[in-house]
Amino acid sequence: MGDGLYAVMIYWLCRFIFSQRSFSFCFVSSLAFCFTIEFLQLVQRPLLISVRNHPLLRLLFGQGFLWSDLIAYIAGSAIAFLLDRSFHRSKKK
Repeated sequence: MGDGLYAVMIYWLCRFIFSQRSFSFCFVSSLAFCFTIEFLQLVQRPLLISVRNHPLLRLLFGQGFLWSDLIAYIAGSAIAFLLDRSFHRSKKK
């Protein structure tokens, strides 16, 4: 559940930063960001290990790779994308 909410947060952050870009761009960008963070958890370099040991940065960079996290990222980003698109469609009517 937390990873899905993390993906929703990243999607909305992307929409805030790239407000003039399309919904699809923000959906793909948020997935790319979340997947990059998740796959970086497979890299065990000393710098990344020390970053992951910091309590606040651990929330951003995570602790370990899980395939189920990727599914949660897809679900969270998709939910945010669909809500955003439907909100803007109803706003135009």
